Formats: sequence, structure tokens, C-alpha cells
Amino acid sequence: MSDDDGLVPQAVLDAVGPRLRDLRRQRGATLAALSASTGISVSTLSRLESGQRRPTLELLLPLARVHQVPLDDLVGAPETGDPRVHPRPVVRAGVTMVPLSRRPGGTQAYKMVYPPPRSAPADPEQQTHEGYEWVYVLAGRLRLRLGAHDLTLEAGEVAEFDCRTPHWFGNPGPGTLEVLSLFGPQGERMHVRARPRRSPPAPG
Repeated sequence: MSDDDGLVPQAVLDAVGPRLRDLRRQRGATLAALSASTGISVSTLSRLESGQRRPTLELLLPLARVHQVPLDDLVGAPETGDPRVHPRPVVRAGVTMVPLSRRPGGTQAYKMVYPPPRSAPADPEQQTHEGYEWVYVLAGRLRLRLGAHDLTLEAGEVAEFDCRTPHWFGNPGPGTLEVLSLFGPQGERMHVRARPRRSPPAPG
């Protein structure tokens, strides 16, 4: 994912670090303990809290899960009406994230909308963190870098991966990309409990 902070008010970015530090201290957790829970290095966590490291979705998702708070609470997203009807979207680096689940902890669901890219990174930086992710392409095209693999998914295709594998995904264009993302704890897998019944063969 890109990190174009010009699309996010500086005041919003500046508030993320202190909010992360306050959440950690309220839980009585050390940076070392938080690092062990998220897979994010102690130095990166320290730089996030001090404002020396820009927050990215890849870093905020596991932190929101460990702290058991909605992602929009970490970035201080403003209210947009009745949350029972209108979920509060979070805009980060031009990507609009609409939370579809409200229960802290466990699997979190998001609809993510990526605008058409201004430029396509030739070799985007991949990141790792704790967790397991499923990504379903609703519309447009998604580029997924997963370790040594460089894949392009079309509408209707899905990918799932362990977030400890180096990864990056974004919009290669030319249009808008819409995806459904499910982010769960480490070790989770998608479990299918019901499958469509096969139709009987047509009489000969």
C-alpha cells in the first residue's frame, strides 16, 4: 500500500502516535510484549508512538486487533452519522476503509476502495506482521505481491495468506479497485460449512 500522507491531514497523523502509546499504557503492556503479540519490531513500535514512523494500514491492523479497538479509533475518524446505519469510513493514503464489523478482537471485516493510481510502483516494499488475511476483489483489479510472487487478481477472485509472509497489495489501475478484506488472528483459516448441492445428472 502506498504512503502518500498528503491525502491525510497532518493533525490526524500526529495524533496516532500518542493514541497508540496511551492504549498500550492503559493495558500495562511493554513495547517488548506488544512486539511479541503483533510481530512488529520494538524499534518500529517506538517510532510509531513518537511520531517518527508514519502509520500504515499494515501496521495499524494488527495493533487494533491486539488492543481490541476498531481501527477508526486508532486514527480518530470523525463520526458520519448513526453508526447503526452508516459505518465510519477511515481514509488512509487515499484508500477508503469501511469497517463492516464492530466487535473488537477476532476477525475484522472491511470494504476497501482504492482510487485509480497516479503511478504504479515497480517494486513496492513488502511488509510482514501477525495475522491471517482474506482478500476478495469486488470490482477492478488488484495487484498482490506475496513473497516472490507477483499476481493480478480480477473481480470475483480471492486470495488468502499468512501475514508473516512478506506482502503488499494495491491498485494497478486503470479504474477504481474495491475489495472485501477479512483480517483475523494468527492461525485462523476460512472454514466452509456449507457447499452448494450438486445437480443430478440430466436423464439420457
